[in-house]
Amino acid sequence: MILGIVAPAVGIMVILLFCIIIKKLSKSESIFFWEKKTESYQNIEAFLKNCGSLSPKRYPYSDVKKITNSFRTKLGQGGFGSVFKGKLENGCLVAVKVLKGLKGNGEEFINEVATISRTSHVNIVTLLGFCFEGRHRALIYEFMPNGSLDKFIHDGGSLTYLQLSWEALYHIVVGIARGLEYLHRGCNTRILHFDIKPHNILLNDDFCPKISDFGLAKLCPQKESIISLTGARGTVGYIAPEVFSRHFGRVSHKSDVYSYGMMVLEMIGVRKNISVEVDHSSEIYFPHWVYKHLELDEELGLHGNMDDKANASARKMIIVGLWCIQTDPSHRPSMSQVVEMLEGGLESLQIPPKPFLSSPSRSPVEYSSSAQMSLIL
Repeated sequence: MILGIVAPAVGIMVILLFCIIIKKLSKSESIFFWEKKTESYQNIEAFLKNCGSLSPKRYPYSDVKKITNSFRTKLGQGGFGSVFKGKLENGCLVAVKVLKGLKGNGEEFINEVATISRTSHVNIVTLLGFCFEGRHRALIYEFMPNGSLDKFIHDGGSLTYLQLSWEALYHIVVGIARGLEYLHRGCNTRILHFDIKPHNILLNDDFCPKISDFGLAKLCPQKESIISLTGARGTVGYIAPEVFSRHFGRVSHKSDVYSYGMMVLEMIGVRKNISVEVDHSSEIYFPHWVYKHLELDEELGLHGNMDDKANASARKMIIVGLWCIQTDPSHRPSMSQVVEMLEGGLESLQIPPKPFLSSPSRSPVEYSSSAQMSLIL
């Protein structure tokens, strides 16, 4: 009888003791984690201090909770963390990107604050503030009611898929080009984005495009363009050949031009059409498929009802896209030239040479966590 009472009691004591040990070990590991990360946090704090008045408003974590109503409305989630809808005290709607983890020396967080704080352009998303407090890091952006461009060009079987008109697509293509032109030439320090793709293009209520997610961006002096990278960065399917192999040339602002070209061809439906026929290797073959149809002046099988104006716009965007994805970086136009070509007449455009290599096939695997799912609204 006594044994029947004592045995369960001893079992409970052992379990409690085990829980206490685990809790202490977890606390020790947490202390070790913070000691290990001290240098990274000091680097970020030093950077924020050096930014001075250039840095956007800094919010305590308690304010971030108030702004998001305790993170009530989630807009998106990815490898970087989550995005929540919020409202500032002045009634302005915002998107709050709550980051998780601190990779390396905090480069991605620094990049985001450093690059966007230097910009002011209608086609670049506005960073209104940030939070950096202990483990908590968040970025507060202007709210984009129409979310990312991706959902307007990939239906994915969604019942809410909305197909954009050719006029809207053309204005978005031109707007993105102007935004990139500004990053490459309009800032005191040239900004190379390195992750141009539909997910990172946000649309306001008027469908004005804004480039977002600068976690992989690089800064370089205005007079310089060639930069050094320790490894490939970006999203598979949009990465320029020279970024994953230096045999194709030097990494520069022309790497963004390549990504832009791949995105434009995807926007107008060329990649989507050819993907059905060639499966996952479409990125290797689709430029040649497009060239054949352009040279023979054949129909490209693009979506929607197309009048002469729409056909001219589509053809112009295709030719510009093909110029942008030339394998040799020196053969690609600058973003200033891209804007000129888009805004000029179709008759002045020549079909570029066929590239002998395209981007590697797309895959769910990407080169960085910030490239997995950027700011999704």
